[in-house]
Amino acid sequence: MNPIFGDIPTTIFETMSRLAREHQAVNLGQGFPDDPGPLDVREKAAEAVVHGWNQYPPMMGIPELRQAVAAHYKRFQGLDIDWETEVMVTSGATEALADSLMAVLQPGDEVVLFQPMYDAYLPLVQRAGGVPRFVTLKPPHWRITEEDLRAAFTPKTRAVLLNNPLNPAGSIFPREDLELLGRFLIEHDAIAICDEVWEHVIFDGRQHQPLIGLPGLRERCIKIGSAGKIFSLTGWKVGLVVAAPKIMRVLAKAHQFVTFTTPPNLQAAVAYGLMKDDDYYTGMRAELQAARDRFSKSLAEAGFTVLPSQGTYFVNVDLGPNADDAAYCQKLVAEAGVAAIPVSAFYAENHIRNVVRFCFAKTNATLDEAAKRLKAYSG
Repeated sequence: MNPIFGDIPTTIFETMSRLAREHQAVNLGQGFPDDPGPLDVREKAAEAVVHGWNQYPPMMGIPELRQAVAAHYKRFQGLDIDWETEVMVTSGATEALADSLMAVLQPGDEVVLFQPMYDAYLPLVQRAGGVPRFVTLKPPHWRITEEDLRAAFTPKTRAVLLNNPLNPAGSIFPREDLELLGRFLIEHDAIAICDEVWEHVIFDGRQHQPLIGLPGLRERCIKIGSAGKIFSLTGWKVGLVVAAPKIMRVLAKAHQFVTFTTPPNLQAAVAYGLMKDDDYYTGMRAELQAARDRFSKSLAEAGFTVLPSQGTYFVNVDLGPNADDAAYCQKLVAEAGVAAIPVSAFYAENHIRNVVRFCFAKTNATLDEAAKRLKAYSG
């Protein structure tokens, strides 16, 4: 069997979810919301199944959705996008990541990865023939430094994989960090694969800055969004991809031989959703921000050192020096009845072992029960 996948151990998410079931714990490990998602968007999908087209849609995505993507990013991020040559729909953002890596890399090309990182990044890079070069980000601010980039970039650097906002850190890279990275992309003639699935899940009045929108980077960025994150419908797996035509032409060939297309009823519903009034987006962020604030306060009252959460569904706590986050999470689920994720699981090397991640995209009742258990726990 292929060792890249055959040798991967059981994921921390599967392990902690199993332990949560065994101990009847409140599961704040896996990152999905309790909310079923906006009813009108779900109704559009149902209507499209019954009354719409259910055969193969166009490979690049239905025109209705690709036009909505271009209009949406113009409205919210000021991007001028040609929907016919610069937009593609994939079966989830993870497929878009795989397509991008296969399109960009040749065997032996190096890819800069910022850790902590989504667990799919490393095996996808390796399976595409890439060689990883890691930049280790550190709490509490998770910033990119020029020293780190100088150590990671080489003449073999072909791509950078950037997650912004950053899961699991819950942080957002400031513009100066993005501009610094952009200078290295230009200097090394590299392409950035930008995982921006959390672009709408940001708090405290912040505005998302896409890397592709910075001067000089339009021709060297692949922007990836996720309808699942935008509408809290994580099972829908509808990815939104934007890239310059010369990149998109090759990306489309990779997509053609991976999934070819995405369910047309979901595409139609996402097209409708992307054109919703601003009130939906501000309301969604306000609800999640309230949940963040509610649970962060509870964590602080339980004695935890709470790290800033600027976006995503996650808030982290700092266990202090000499901690073992994996052992702590094993103990927490068994003794306190609350499941969380050790952030060290998101590192391939130079692990940070003092940070634990909780998902707050849950009902108040779920968060309050978790808080009660944590406050009663003396471990």
